[in-house]
Amino acid sequence: MYFILSKILLFLLVPLNWVLALLIVAVLKRDKVKRRAYIIAGITLLYVFSAPFLFKGFTRLWDIKPGVTKVDTTKYSCVIVLGGFSSEGIEGSGQFNRASDRFITATLLLTTNKARRILITGGNGDLVPGAYREAPWAKLQLQKLGIADSLILIEGNSRNTVENAVFSKRILLTNKLKPPYLLVTSASHMRRAVMIFEKKGIDVVPHPCNYLTNNKHFKLIDVVPQADVLSSWEVYLKEVVGYAVNSFSK
Repeated sequence: MYFILSKILLFLLVPLNWVLALLIVAVLKRDKVKRRAYIIAGITLLYVFSAPFLFKGFTRLWDIKPGVTKVDTTKYSCVIVLGGFSSEGIEGSGQFNRASDRFITATLLLTTNKARRILITGGNGDLVPGAYREAPWAKLQLQKLGIADSLILIEGNSRNTVENAVFSKRILLTNKLKPPYLLVTSASHMRRAVMIFEKKGIDVVPHPCNYLTNNKHFKLIDVVPQADVLSSWEVYLKEVVGYAVNSFSK
Protein backbone atom coordinates (compact mmCIF):
# COMPACT_ATOMS: atom_id res chain seq x y z
CA MET A 1 0.00 0.00 0.00
CA TYR A 2 2.83 2.40 0.87
CA PHE A 3 4.46 1.75 -2.51
CA ILE A 4 1.23 2.54 -4.38
CA LEU A 5 0.51 5.69 -2.38
CA SER A 6 4.06 6.96 -2.89
CA LYS A 7 3.63 6.69 -6.66
CA ILE A 8 0.17 8.26 -6.79
CA LEU A 9 1.05 11.24 -4.58
CA LEU A 10 4.25 12.17 -6.44
CA PHE A 11 2.40 14.89 -8.32
CA LEU A 12 2.09 16.81 -5.04
CA LEU A 13 5.87 17.23 -5.00
CA VAL A 14 6.04 19.06 -8.33
CA PRO A 15 6.69 22.80 -7.74
CA LEU A 16 5.27 23.72 -11.15
CA ASN A 17 1.93 22.22 -10.08
CA TRP A 18 1.92 24.53 -7.05
CA VAL A 19 2.52 27.53 -9.29
CA LEU A 20 -0.24 26.50 -11.70
CA ALA A 21 -2.65 25.96 -8.79
CA LEU A 22 -2.02 29.50 -7.48
CA LEU A 23 -2.50 31.02 -10.93
CA ILE A 24 -5.72 29.06 -11.51
CA VAL A 25 -7.08 30.27 -8.17
CA ALA A 26 -6.10 33.83 -9.18
CA VAL A 27 -8.13 33.55 -12.38
CA LEU A 28 -11.16 32.31 -10.44
CA LYS A 29 -11.01 35.07 -7.84
CA ARG A 30 -13.31 38.03 -8.42
CA ASP A 31 -11.72 40.17 -5.76
CA LYS A 32 -8.91 42.13 -7.46
CA VAL A 33 -6.81 42.37 -4.30
CA LYS A 34 -6.93 38.62 -3.68
CA ARG A 35 -6.35 37.92 -7.36
CA ARG A 36 -3.24 40.06 -7.32
CA ALA A 37 -2.02 38.36 -4.15
CA TYR A 38 -2.33 34.90 -5.71
CA ILE A 39 -0.58 36.03 -8.89
CA ILE A 40 2.30 37.50 -6.88
CA ALA A 41 2.50 34.32 -4.79
CA GLY A 42 2.61 32.18 -7.95
CA ILE A 43 5.33 34.28 -9.59
CA THR A 44 7.36 34.37 -6.36
CA LEU A 45 7.13 30.60 -5.99
CA LEU A 46 8.14 30.15 -9.62
CA TYR A 47 11.25 32.23 -9.05
CA VAL A 48 12.16 30.49 -5.79
CA PHE A 49 12.10 27.06 -7.45
CA SER A 50 13.87 28.15 -10.64
CA ALA A 51 16.68 30.30 -9.20
CA PRO A 52 19.97 28.35 -9.35
CA PHE A 53 21.56 30.08 -6.35
CA LEU A 54 18.79 28.91 -4.01
CA PHE A 55 18.97 25.38 -5.37
CA LYS A 56 22.74 25.28 -5.01
CA GLY A 57 22.47 26.49 -1.43
CA PHE A 58 20.07 23.68 -0.57
CA THR A 59 22.15 20.97 -2.22
CA ARG A 60 25.18 22.10 -0.24
CA LEU A 61 23.30 21.28 2.93
CA TRP A 62 21.66 18.07 1.67
CA ASP A 63 24.30 16.22 -0.35
CA ILE A 64 26.58 13.84 1.52
CA LYS A 65 30.30 14.00 0.84
CA PRO A 66 31.96 10.84 -0.54
CA GLY A 67 33.24 8.48 2.13
CA VAL A 68 36.14 7.44 -0.09
CA THR A 69 39.01 9.88 -0.53
CA LYS A 70 41.76 9.86 -3.15
CA VAL A 71 44.26 8.60 -0.59
CA ASP A 72 41.99 5.78 0.61
CA THR A 73 43.67 2.46 -0.23
CA THR A 74 40.91 0.23 1.14
CA LYS A 75 39.70 -2.51 -1.19
CA TYR A 76 36.05 -3.21 -0.46
CA SER A 77 34.46 -6.62 -0.79
CA CYS A 78 31.53 -5.24 -2.80
CA VAL A 79 30.14 -2.10 -4.39
CA ILE A 80 26.35 -1.88 -4.24
CA VAL A 81 24.73 0.18 -6.99
CA LEU A 82 21.07 1.12 -6.67
CA GLY A 83 18.83 0.81 -9.69
CA GLY A 84 17.14 3.75 -11.36
CA PHE A 85 19.85 4.33 -13.96
CA SER A 86 17.91 2.68 -16.78
CA SER A 87 14.38 2.48 -18.13
CA GLU A 88 12.43 0.14 -20.37
CA GLY A 89 13.15 0.93 -23.99
CA ILE A 90 11.95 -0.25 -27.36
CA GLU A 91 10.59 -3.80 -27.50
CA GLY A 92 11.09 -4.34 -23.77
CA SER A 93 14.84 -3.86 -23.79
CA GLY A 94 16.55 -1.41 -21.45
CA GLN A 95 18.11 1.96 -22.09
CA PHE A 96 20.23 4.22 -19.89
CA ASN A 97 18.62 7.37 -18.52
CA ARG A 98 19.94 10.56 -16.90
CA ALA A 99 21.02 8.63 -13.80
CA SER A 100 23.38 6.41 -15.82
CA ASP A 101 26.32 7.83 -13.85
CA ARG A 102 25.39 5.31 -11.14
CA PHE A 103 26.22 2.43 -13.47
CA ILE A 104 29.38 4.11 -14.78
CA THR A 105 30.69 4.98 -11.31
CA ALA A 106 30.09 1.50 -9.88
CA THR A 107 31.66 -0.15 -12.92
CA LEU A 108 34.78 2.02 -12.56
CA LEU A 109 35.07 1.10 -8.89
CA LEU A 110 35.01 -2.56 -9.88
CA THR A 111 37.35 -2.35 -12.86
CA THR A 112 39.88 -0.20 -10.98
CA ASN A 113 39.99 -2.82 -8.20
CA LYS A 114 38.41 -0.56 -5.58
CA ALA A 115 35.83 -3.29 -5.04
CA ARG A 116 36.07 -7.05 -5.59
CA ARG A 117 32.42 -7.62 -6.56
CA ILE A 118 29.52 -5.54 -7.82
CA LEU A 119 25.92 -5.95 -6.66
CA ILE A 120 23.22 -4.39 -8.81
CA THR A 121 19.91 -4.05 -7.00
CA GLY A 122 16.80 -3.01 -8.86
CA GLY A 123 13.72 -4.58 -10.41
CA ASN A 124 10.86 -2.54 -11.83
CA GLY A 125 9.59 0.43 -9.83
CA ASP A 126 6.66 1.31 -12.10
CA LEU A 127 3.20 1.44 -10.53
CA VAL A 128 2.07 -1.13 -13.10
CA PRO A 129 5.32 -3.03 -13.80
CA GLY A 130 5.94 -4.87 -17.03
CA ALA A 131 8.36 -7.70 -17.71
CA TYR A 132 11.46 -5.47 -17.71
CA ARG A 133 13.84 -5.92 -14.78
CA GLU A 134 16.75 -3.52 -14.41
CA ALA A 135 19.37 -5.69 -12.67
CA PRO A 136 19.38 -8.55 -15.22
CA TRP A 137 19.60 -6.02 -18.06
CA ALA A 138 22.49 -4.22 -16.33
CA LYS A 139 24.29 -7.53 -15.91
CA LEU A 140 24.16 -8.01 -19.68
CA GLN A 141 25.80 -4.60 -20.13
CA LEU A 142 28.61 -5.58 -17.76
CA GLN A 143 29.11 -8.84 -19.63
CA LYS A 144 29.44 -6.89 -22.89
CA LEU A 145 32.24 -4.93 -21.23
CA GLY A 146 34.07 -8.19 -20.57
CA ILE A 147 33.44 -8.37 -16.83
CA ALA A 148 33.39 -11.95 -15.54
CA ASP A 149 30.12 -13.41 -14.26
CA SER A 150 31.85 -14.38 -11.01
CA LEU A 151 32.23 -10.70 -10.14
CA ILE A 152 28.59 -9.79 -10.74
CA LEU A 153 25.74 -10.18 -8.27
CA ILE A 154 22.21 -9.05 -9.10
CA GLU A 155 18.92 -8.60 -7.30
CA GLY A 156 16.03 -7.94 -9.68
CA ASN A 157 12.92 -7.89 -7.49
CA SER A 158 13.15 -4.68 -5.45
CA ARG A 159 10.83 -1.76 -6.25
CA ASN A 160 12.20 0.90 -3.91
CA THR A 161 15.16 1.71 -1.67
CA VAL A 162 13.84 -0.18 1.34
CA GLU A 163 13.55 -3.35 -0.71
CA ASN A 164 16.99 -2.62 -2.22
CA ALA A 165 18.43 -2.81 1.28
CA VAL A 166 16.45 -5.83 2.48
CA PHE A 167 17.11 -7.97 -0.60
CA SER A 168 20.75 -6.88 -0.92
CA LYS A 169 21.46 -7.89 2.66
CA ARG A 170 20.39 -11.45 1.93
CA ILE A 171 22.73 -11.67 -1.05
CA LEU A 172 25.67 -10.15 0.85
CA LEU A 173 25.21 -12.61 3.70
CA THR A 174 24.75 -15.57 1.37
CA ASN A 175 28.00 -14.75 -0.42
CA LYS A 176 29.79 -14.06 2.89
CA LEU A 177 30.98 -10.62 1.80
CA LYS A 178 32.44 -8.64 4.66
CA PRO A 179 31.37 -5.05 5.41
CA PRO A 180 31.70 -2.19 4.96
CA TYR A 181 30.40 -1.96 1.40
CA LEU A 182 30.61 0.89 -1.06
CA LEU A 183 27.18 2.32 -1.83
CA VAL A 184 26.65 4.06 -5.16
CA THR A 185 23.60 6.16 -5.98
CA SER A 186 22.75 9.69 -7.05
CA ALA A 187 23.90 12.50 -4.75
CA SER A 188 20.30 13.62 -4.22
CA HIS A 189 19.33 10.10 -3.09
CA MET A 190 22.38 9.22 -1.01
CA ARG A 191 21.31 10.70 2.34
CA ARG A 192 18.08 8.67 2.37
CA ALA A 193 19.77 5.55 1.00
CA VAL A 194 22.47 5.54 3.70
CA MET A 195 19.86 5.95 6.43
CA ILE A 196 17.77 3.06 5.10
CA PHE A 197 20.72 0.70 4.62
CA GLU A 198 22.05 1.44 8.10
CA LYS A 199 18.59 0.84 9.58
CA LYS A 200 18.63 -2.57 7.96
CA GLY A 201 21.99 -3.30 9.56
CA ILE A 202 24.16 -2.84 6.47
CA ASP A 203 27.43 -0.96 7.00
CA VAL A 204 27.96 1.21 3.92
CA VAL A 205 30.42 3.86 2.76
CA PRO A 206 28.68 6.48 0.58
CA HIS A 207 30.05 7.12 -2.90
CA PRO A 208 27.60 9.62 -4.45
CA CYS A 209 27.50 10.46 -8.14
CA ASN A 210 25.14 11.94 -10.73
CA TYR A 211 25.23 15.42 -9.20
CA LEU A 212 22.50 17.70 -10.55
CA THR A 213 24.52 20.83 -9.90
CA ASN A 214 27.97 22.01 -8.99
CA ASN A 215 27.23 23.50 -5.58
CA LYS A 216 30.80 24.55 -4.85
CA HIS A 217 30.70 27.91 -6.60
CA PHE A 218 28.07 30.63 -6.90
CA LYS A 219 28.03 32.88 -9.95
CA LEU A 220 26.19 36.09 -10.75
CA ILE A 221 24.25 34.27 -13.46
CA ASP A 222 22.78 32.03 -10.74
CA VAL A 223 20.21 34.72 -9.87
CA VAL A 224 18.65 34.24 -13.32
CA PRO A 225 15.84 31.63 -13.36
CA GLN A 226 16.49 28.39 -15.25
CA ALA A 227 13.87 25.88 -16.35
CA ASP A 228 15.94 22.79 -15.50
CA VAL A 229 16.17 23.87 -11.86
CA LEU A 230 12.42 23.26 -11.53
CA SER A 231 12.78 19.58 -12.42
CA SER A 232 15.83 19.26 -10.18
CA TRP A 233 13.84 20.58 -7.21
CA GLU A 234 11.24 17.90 -7.88
CA VAL A 235 13.91 15.23 -7.39
CA TYR A 236 15.13 16.72 -4.12
CA LEU A 237 11.65 17.36 -2.68
CA LYS A 238 10.85 13.70 -3.25
CA GLU A 239 13.99 12.77 -1.33
CA VAL A 240 13.25 15.13 1.58
CA VAL A 241 9.73 13.76 2.01
CA GLY A 242 10.99 10.19 1.59
CA TYR A 243 13.69 10.77 4.18
CA ALA A 244 11.14 12.09 6.68
CA VAL A 245 8.82 9.12 6.11
CA ASN A 246 11.60 6.51 6.21
CA SER A 247 13.10 8.00 9.36
CA PHE A 248 9.99 6.91 11.29
CA SER A 249 9.88 3.39 9.84
CA LYS A 250 11.78 0.40 11.16
